Amino acid sequence: MSEALVELDRIVKRFDADGPSAVAELSTAIMGGGITGLAGPDGAGKTTLLRLIMGLLKPDSGTLRVCGRDPISDATEVRDVVSYMPQRFGLYEDLTVIENLTLYADLRGVVGDERRSAFERLLAFTNLAQFQGRLAGALSGGMKQKLGLACALVRTPRLLLLDEPSAGVDPVSRRELWRMVRTLTSEGIGVVWSTAYLDEAERCEQVLLLNDGMLIYSGPPSELTERMVGRTFHIRNAGGQRRAVLASAVTKPSIIDGVIQGANVRIVMAAGVAAPSAENFRDAAQVEIVPVPPRFEDAFVDLLGSATPAVSRLAASVDRGVRSAGAVVEAKELTRRFGSFTAADRISFSISKGEIFGLLGPNGAGKSTTFKMLCGLLRPTSGVARVAGLDVTVQTSAARNRLGYMAQKFSLYGDLSVAQNLAFFAGVYGLAGAHRQRAVDRVMEAFGLRQYLNTNAGLLPAGYKQRLALSCAVMHEPPVLFLDEPTSGVDPLTRREFWAHINALVDGGVTVLVTTHFLDEAEYCDRIALVYRGRIIATGSPDDLKGSVRTPLLPDPTLEDAFIALVEADDTKVAA
Repeated sequence: MSEALVELDRIVKRFDADGPSAVAELSTAIMGGGITGLAGPDGAGKTTLLRLIMGLLKPDSGTLRVCGRDPISDATEVRDVVSYMPQRFGLYEDLTVIENLTLYADLRGVVGDERRSAFERLLAFTNLAQFQGRLAGALSGGMKQKLGLACALVRTPRLLLLDEPSAGVDPVSRRELWRMVRTLTSEGIGVVWSTAYLDEAERCEQVLLLNDGMLIYSGPPSELTERMVGRTFHIRNAGGQRRAVLASAVTKPSIIDGVIQGANVRIVMAAGVAAPSAENFRDAAQVEIVPVPPRFEDAFVDLLGSATPAVSRLAASVDRGVRSAGAVVEAKELTRRFGSFTAADRISFSISKGEIFGLLGPNGAGKSTTFKMLCGLLRPTSGVARVAGLDVTVQTSAARNRLGYMAQKFSLYGDLSVAQNLAFFAGVYGLAGAHRQRAVDRVMEAFGLRQYLNTNAGLLPAGYKQRLALSCAVMHEPPVLFLDEPTSGVDPLTRREFWAHINALVDGGVTVLVTTHFLDEAEYCDRIALVYRGRIIATGSPDDLKGSVRTPLLPDPTLEDAFIALVEADDTKVAA
């Protein structure tokens, strides 16, 4: 029987004496001997709870014991046995890998033979030995997370707290992080893993599900998933009508959730209602309703309630007048070199009007470089980029006015309020007078930003930062939309809301180029190009890519399975 590493009894934490609790009357125990998942929507209290356990915050009331000690009065003893990897990259980007490790060893009092042994072990464990002289800021997303994990393990803890360690990293790096953490638990280290990926929560031995600071579920994820048996279905053969089928499905009171999975639409029924029939979807010919096994994500949405808007408020006003013959977005042999390094190597694809095209690939594969060339933010070494019929390199200003761009990192002005950011970007896009006010009002209402108008953008919850960034990208109603990891770090409910808006825009004729590490949402794409080592190694619909790796041992591959298999196959081919 494993021991309780953390015991919480009616813990309360407020940041505003008159405001709601960030953590409200929370009582539970976190056991050793495995991974405890910490899940919940943005602002649920996950990071606050981890910081309370670490002793970085003091609870307003209640009792908290960590490894048998009080994390405030016994702070030194607790920090000797607990390590914390924060959500934001907490290392020094202008120091090398080995310099960051040295700094953390100094802070933890790890010296002499203990330090040499720890460094040797951690560099081997994370496969960073050959990169120890590289600046942390020059590492890929996955390598940064590995370095962060190594720094947290300079002194071997009894309890390891990980705040969304896999946010923004690709599936290959995510799998490596899981392998490393599983190794740690086999050595007796208890782990708390906060995550926005519910497939990760499903792999944990225990899950704590938070909402509005309250604990709404504690226990094995399988027990929560089992509650959904008989309520999850695929609408198959939807094909080119799948976005319309989804939009119709989520308006029905009997359906509490819906997402696109390739050519199919996955739906979750409300408790106690009859199973759906094809007759419910007469607008889509030849659809078939098939039961499918439930997922933890289905139970998550059932507990919290779907955020998917029945009708996106962006749908009513869309620029349908793309004046372009043939492809709306076109990359021809796009190449970008940085010295001797080729970040993008002869990238070619075209995207039609009203199509969602996905660029997938590991961190550092060349996706963002390709994006920046197509946006006119980076000049290609060779090749041609066209948007709405305009050569981006030659007609940069005109091309930019035809597209909306949402950057991978929050790119707005953190010291300006929401209202000031909206006003600034309206001016950047040349909106004036009544037209400008209508545009600001439209996105403000569509994304629920009115309550935050006077809040500085840098202080917004993660989901609202992304809403504001997308608002600024679409307020001028561009015919082309570039989204570079638009939902990175946000919860499943917010992702559903984003995709309801994106689908509405696409149905209005907008063309979308998107990158994402959430491969479930890559299922929304009409076509995908998989980029690896600066090259496109596979293209096709989500179902095409999954079908390309199907084997007797893997009869029903996910898109993540396809991603990993195709990358590994390319590695094998290059090695040969």
